[in-house]
Amino acid sequence: MRSIWNGAISFGLVSIPIKLVNATESHTISFRQIHTEDNGRIRYRKVCEVEDREVSQSEIGKGYEDADGTIVPITDEDLSHLPIPTARTIDIVAFVPAEKIDPLQMGAAYYLAASGAPAAKPYTLLREALKRSNKVAIAKFALRGRERLGMLRVVDDAIAMHALLWPDEVRAPEGVAPDVDVTIRDKELDLADALMDTLGEVEMEELHDEYREALEEVIAAKAAGEAPPQAPAPAAGGKVLDLMAALESSVRAARESREPASAAGEAEVRPLSRRRSTPKETGARKSASTAKKTAEKKTTARKSTARSAEPAGKSTAKSSTSKSSTAKKTTAKKAAARKRSA
Repeated sequence: MRSIWNGAISFGLVSIPIKLVNATESHTISFRQIHTEDNGRIRYRKVCEVEDREVSQSEIGKGYEDADGTIVPITDEDLSHLPIPTARTIDIVAFVPAEKIDPLQMGAAYYLAASGAPAAKPYTLLREALKRSNKVAIAKFALRGRERLGMLRVVDDAIAMHALLWPDEVRAPEGVAPDVDVTIRDKELDLADALMDTLGEVEMEELHDEYREALEEVIAAKAAGEAPPQAPAPAAGGKVLDLMAALESSVRAARESREPASAAGEAEVRPLSRRRSTPKETGARKSASTAKKTAEKKTTARKSTARSAEPAGKSTAKSSTSKSSTAKKTTAKKAAARKRSA
């Protein structure tokens, strides 16, 4: 990346040679002014009012117009010798928590690239110190003819700097908020929370400029001699009279828009709802339950029969044995009596 400014970071007594490069780029499609009758380019010519002639870029310099219209010429050499220490130095003046910086102050972003091998170690030292402190550095620097305020922070393994507006350049929001008393109900806040939860978060890398893409399609179609694509019909709208109804509709629409992603396994996992049974399924379950109970009864009956049969058999055997023993004793007694009689 091409540097737009060379200088150094002043970190106490440590000086870090750096190059300033743009951290952002614009993808905006630019147009030329043309003459609508013949498509001829419209150009602005730089004309000297005193001589009434067009002048080249090399003849153009800077000047300050005083209140009475007097022009005070200012050369690049005058600007390079400004009596300030930030002419070629990013002078760190403080380290503060990042949340103390109002986003309204933040402007253009730059990367600070180490200039040469000698700058590697002090550059890395400042980067690691910023990481460990969880703070950002506030600095002053001069760029394009004025002193500016900057904020240094770590981005991956690089140090980035955001140009900041001076505090007195940020307007107070006076007269912006509604000047009427408004009551917000808890139910409305709950619906607003539900809408935010439903919409969820987004990966910033997935966002893109749809306007620019549509504009490119129009340009491509006209260049090919084709009719440009038609804009979709505007959505039916009207005044929002019922805030609650609007919030409920928004939550419902947001949930419906998330359903395709949920089917693909990209949304949150929700508990399965209990499906109502059909009459056929209910009858089948009842028949299966009845058959199961009948089988269980039969099994219980067989076990009871087996238990009853086993003691009865044993009792019969004992009874037979007892009768046989009694008969033998009776026969022996009769035999003994006959012997005594003889």
